[in-house]
Amino acid sequence: MKKEKAHEKFKVFLRNGKHRITPERFEVLDFAIESGDHFTADDLYVEMKTGKSNVSRATVYNTLELLVKCEILAKRNFGENKTFYESSYNIQNHGHLICKVCGGIIEFNNPKVSEIVDNIVLKNNFKADSFQFNIFGTCNKHSK
Repeated sequence: MKKEKAHEKFKVFLRNGKHRITPERFEVLDFAIESGDHFTADDLYVEMKTGKSNVSRATVYNTLELLVKCEILAKRNFGENKTFYESSYNIQNHGHLICKVCGGIIEFNNPKVSEIVDNIVLKNNFKADSFQFNIFGTCNKHSK
């Protein structure tokens, strides 16, 4: 999502929800969008602090939740009680390969997986908005 478009969408969301519009929230938004990868709230907080930001940890956590509700970010859980975030704007449904040793995450896209999901949804008369497909195992550097 282009930064300007994300800013406008977030501003409208904050106004409609009667949330405060603060520069710190938009700073979190910018860092999250520029991250371009899967990240935890703590990862983002450390990255922001390294970049000399004065944003508090609470602001990072609260803003990430607002960005999920606003549908700019999506929450992902890859096990080990860690919540990851990734951009959800114009992202096709995709899967993740998650290494249980190093925690590495590899995204993949396979039309056959989408076909299977579509068939399951159709067979069960269900309206799906999105899906998550995660495969846990070990990556090449940790396989024997």
